[in-house]
Amino acid sequence: MNFNVYDLGSLKSGERVQVTLQGSAANVRLMDSSNYSNYKNGRRHTYYGGLITKSPVVLGVPSSGRWYVTVDMVGLRGTVRSSVKVLPSALPAYREPSLSSVPTLVHKDEFNPYNPIEEEKKYDVFISHASEDKEEVVRPLVNALQKEGLTVWYDEFEMKIGDSLRRKIDKGLANSKFGIVVLSKDFIKKGWTNYELDGIISKAITGEQVVLPIWHNITKKEVIAFSPSLSDKLARNTSAYTVEEIAIEIAELIISSN
Repeated sequence: MNFNVYDLGSLKSGERVQVTLQGSAANVRLMDSSNYSNYKNGRRHTYYGGLITKSPVVLGVPSSGRWYVTVDMVGLRGTVRSSVKVLPSALPAYREPSLSSVPTLVHKDEFNPYNPIEEEKKYDVFISHASEDKEEVVRPLVNALQKEGLTVWYDEFEMKIGDSLRRKIDKGLANSKFGIVVLSKDFIKKGWTNYELDGIISKAITGEQVVLPIWHNITKKEVIAFSPSLSDKLARNTSAYTVEEIAIEIAELIISSN
């Protein structure tokens, strides 16, 4: 049996191979090493491809390993010229910078801008949220953080406007290494102004970020309308990350800073 063979070498799963034919239709087979050995020895084999009548054709590599492409005219008339090339891989999917890429994100023990006078229990993480987001986001996040071995300060309360909420958040920040604010439409409805929330997030005198906003069912446009400076903070969005993924990132960040 006459055939053209192209040794593609080692390919990874998901890579793509383009086969171009000139002259007529042909049988095109994409095979791994064992199936290619069976094919050239006339034994039963499996392959990807088939009778190709339109050119070029792109075949996907289903698994990592060494791969071959063969082109033959078995059962066909005419002649054909062929060429094969491995197409460039697509860029990896974009992911936001990891929390560990911001070395000042964790509030160090030796620096406390709130300077509490009395000795109080310390926490790894505090969470500020609207009560409407408790069931869907906050409780699962608290559970995930605790599973990672972190101590969590959060208060199951109805968020109110004014100084009472500010004192609770200030106290949480003062006694915690890391702060989370779950930003949602319900959080914004509670009446906090841009100035007040921006003041919490930028309260450290060095201008370091000590709070991680988590966006939940809210758009960037809505966050910008609520607080333009807050929209520029490194954040996580529940549409792109699970609470477990967020918890793992935070745990890795805090543990590495200890």
